[in-house]
Amino acid sequence: MESNDYIVVFHLDIIEGKIWVQRDDTEDGITPELVEAGIPKDRIVLGFHLPDVRPYTGFALT
Repeated sequence: MESNDYIVVFHLDIIEGKIWVQRDDTEDGITPELVEAGIPKDRIVLGFHLPDVRPYTGFALT
């Protein structure tokens, strides 16, 4: 790797008051840490899942 290369480990966006997890390549996942920090599951969107899969995740749809 060159010195200006980088790797995205996780990518979060805040969209309309919800946390969108766009990417999560951490070993244990960042989502459990968000929940443990007190963020309700209905305020977390697993954006890396297709919309038709999100209803089965237990998290917000959009």
